[in-house]
Amino acid sequence: MVDPRIKKMAKVLASYSLNLKKGDFFVIQGKPMTLPLIKEVYRQALKVGANPYVVMKHNDISEIKLKEASDEQLNFVDPFSYTMVNEADAVLNILGDYNTKQMANVDAKKMGIISKANRAVDEIIMKRAGKGELKWSLCQYPTHADAQESNMSLDEYADFVFEACLLYKEDPVAEWNRVHDDQQKIINYLKNKDHIEVKSKDTHITLRVGGRTWINSDGHNNFPSGEVFTAPIKNTVEGHIRFSFPGIYMGKEIEDIRLTFEKGKVVKAEAAKGEDLLHALLETDEGSKYIGEFAIGTNYGIKKFTKNMLFDEKIEGTIHMALGVAYPESGGKNKSSIHWDMLCDMKDDGEIYADGELFYKDGKFIK
Repeated sequence: MVDPRIKKMAKVLASYSLNLKKGDFFVIQGKPMTLPLIKEVYRQALKVGANPYVVMKHNDISEIKLKEASDEQLNFVDPFSYTMVNEADAVLNILGDYNTKQMANVDAKKMGIISKANRAVDEIIMKRAGKGELKWSLCQYPTHADAQESNMSLDEYADFVFEACLLYKEDPVAEWNRVHDDQQKIINYLKNKDHIEVKSKDTHITLRVGGRTWINSDGHNNFPSGEVFTAPIKNTVEGHIRFSFPGIYMGKEIEDIRLTFEKGKVVKAEAAKGEDLLHALLETDEGSKYIGEFAIGTNYGIKKFTKNMLFDEKIEGTIHMALGVAYPESGGKNKSSIHWDMLCDMKDDGEIYADGELFYKDGKFIK
């Protein structure tokens, strides 16, 4: 018997997050552990007349490639990837692993090679999504491995996921529309501001956002969601920041990350653990040393750090910044083959100013 929460999640993903239409070429990507959700989303797609296609991925195959392929093979991008991102009307990526540490011993340089190789594909996705030609979403299927990573039982983790997605509400779509309206008030305040200043423990960062667009992340591209974000003007980020939560990249953890910026560029980078990966990521390409996203988490239903940025970047009382590519719809110009989010706690004496006016304090909006 299918968990009724999975059926409800599939329905919301198809009707709200992706707004599937008759005739849409719809690609569903996931790993074997996520098959129950894949099947239900597939059913929902058929009901609305879309044309779903499933791409099943497997970490065992990815591990073999990363460990045994030559640099030439790592740089190869299969033709289907180009076909998919050029032709699909909608793409859903379903997260869910049976081993979150499978890539722990993979050479960071090889991860960098694959990231660079996929840059052209990623740029097509960004460009088409920014123009409204491609609908996409990212969601989580509860698995034992992801539950263990979050220090929860599977039942606890499933409750956490479905609650964060507002699926226990009688009408989840109405609830997500309410989230949109609440976040729009924040955006209306910020949309004409330019100078942003962030102060927190071991953190003092300034950046400019004049002319940029603030995005209301309300359960469409990420499910769940709950953030407002934009792209800073590339050369304006100045100061230092300490990311108080571990940075996670392809299952690898980097702890106590500290970055210093001058004229938008990272000029100093330190970490208590995983510093080699941190520097490898910063050397991915020229754009990986610049910030592509500045965001404020707004989901007050997500309170626990789970080592999964789909949830963690939305935690109440946090901000996050992403090194690398900017989303075109925000007006950002930075290009890179990575987009790596890192999280900073703002609940203890954290402050954010817009054009000199304090509007956010101790993890709460005060304007």
